[in-house]
Amino acid sequence: MVWQQVYDPFGNPLISTLLAAVPVVVMLAALAFFHIKAHIAALLALASALVISVLAFSMPANMAGSAALFGAANGLLPIGWIVLNIIFLHRLTTENGSFKVLQDSLARITDDRRLQLLLIAFCFGAFFEGAAGFGTPVAVTGAILIGLGFSPLAASGLALIANTAPVAFGALGTPIITLAKVTGLDEMELSMMVGRQLPFFSVLVPFWLIWAFAGWRKMLEIWPAILVAGVSFAIPQFLVSNYHGPMLVDVIAALISMACLTGFIKVWKPATVHTSAALSGRVDNSKIDEEHKHTTEPNATFASDAKPAVMRAWMPWIILTVFVFAWGTQSFKNMFDTRPAIDPVTNSAKLDPQGKPMREANPIFAPTVTFTTLHQQVEKVPPVVPAPKTEDAIYKFNWFTATGSGILLSAILGGLLMGYSIPQLVRHYLRTIWVVRYSLITIVAMLALGYLTRYSGLDATMGLAFAATGIFYPMFGTLLGWLGVALTGSDTASNVLFGGLQRVTAEQLGISPVLMAAANSSGGVMGKMVDAQSIVVASTATRWYGHEGEILRYVFFHSIVLAILVGGLVTLQAYVAPFSHMVVGGH
Repeated sequence: MVWQQVYDPFGNPLISTLLAAVPVVVMLAALAFFHIKAHIAALLALASALVISVLAFSMPANMAGSAALFGAANGLLPIGWIVLNIIFLHRLTTENGSFKVLQDSLARITDDRRLQLLLIAFCFGAFFEGAAGFGTPVAVTGAILIGLGFSPLAASGLALIANTAPVAFGALGTPIITLAKVTGLDEMELSMMVGRQLPFFSVLVPFWLIWAFAGWRKMLEIWPAILVAGVSFAIPQFLVSNYHGPMLVDVIAALISMACLTGFIKVWKPATVHTSAALSGRVDNSKIDEEHKHTTEPNATFASDAKPAVMRAWMPWIILTVFVFAWGTQSFKNMFDTRPAIDPVTNSAKLDPQGKPMREANPIFAPTVTFTTLHQQVEKVPPVVPAPKTEDAIYKFNWFTATGSGILLSAILGGLLMGYSIPQLVRHYLRTIWVVRYSLITIVAMLALGYLTRYSGLDATMGLAFAATGIFYPMFGTLLGWLGVALTGSDTASNVLFGGLQRVTAEQLGISPVLMAAANSSGGVMGKMVDAQSIVVASTATRWYGHEGEILRYVFFHSIVLAILVGGLVTLQAYVAPFSHMVVGGH
């Protein structure tokens, strides 16, 4: 029997919205104010969501349980799988000393902490966001920053702030491609519109990042380098998104930005070198593991015989980059996740209406699990969607083409080349599982919460509250995208949750649906730094377990202010020339 979502069960939008927001409030309050450990906070939020979904919003209990299990499965793969394996690789490089050599090689590019932060957190992180997404950039850059000697709060918080502007085009354009599918809008128009919003913030975020780290005066000391990093990222981001499409935006922009910044640093030096790795104006009493302590020596130079050691130190990360990029391509996924569809009657290949061979899911590399009590048993209804629509609940267990599998294979190959034996790799892997156990529980619980809010309609109830803001909708619609990512941890998931609502509401208000659908994704990127999943990834990568609440309190201000700035730009594009001339797709 199909269950229809109810968005105002009490006949009072205010009461219904407040109840729908309870799980979010429980999560944020537990982390930020009551200092409850992240995995416990996530489980408490999930429990409150289950109670409210069943008792207040009348969702059948078996459906609510299935939705939570469906989300938990998606938490383990792909998210938890990425975190587990990137930490495994990091531990291997730390144990054999190659990570320290890598730190030295990065320090030799520049011993100024601000420039190191630009190069690693912004440029290098954007590359991993473009190639893989889903927590990979924060895990990699957080581990490198803590290894360079940045304080745990600095490494965690700054990696999260830096991982904003590239997010909408992350994982080879997955959020935009998904947004086009769920809204029915043109993929290229959405890519163009997001590409006319985020480049402004690709220039702003590097300045914001250094200001958050070292303060206003220290930021101004290196403004030429910051401008080079931001502009050399923003221009390719605009050009590729507007003239090629969403897939390679971040990869190309990040490579160009890294090359430009590295070249600029070779010919330009700041007047003073900033060597402190702690956050400006904050007393960070946290302890840094001895294995992570590292200081740079000004004017350090490599001897020629040290170059092979540097290449060996970079080797695991170069292998990781190659594997992650390969695993992120659609052609690679199609090769293993699908197979030619065969007509059982004629025993020949099935053809689509255009005469091209059809493909079907490969049961070996991508078996599917249908959550029968949930699949097409939950129906979204207007005004959230234009017409009643049932929700699918099929879990695709693409165990081989998942990004985490590519990371694991790169870690094994890198470990063997570093001299580890198979038994040693197994022992290190088991230790890694033990180290990240609470983080995995948190990720599983958070994704269970995100999926439950989606299938129960709690997210839509909160979304409708934003949609009731009339002329102010461009601002609040942008913040709706922020809320979606804060809840789910994914710009892609936020686009799935609210993309249709953005189009319907925009059309009702006479605003460009392309503008507001794009705003959902652009606003969502600023929510990436406050979602529990990203915070847990950051705390795990920096081995600062149990401090998730402190990280959240630090980044929350930056997240909400940047989201409001995005909303301000979207409002200008909706109503004010010449910004309104940037809008594509018409009204």
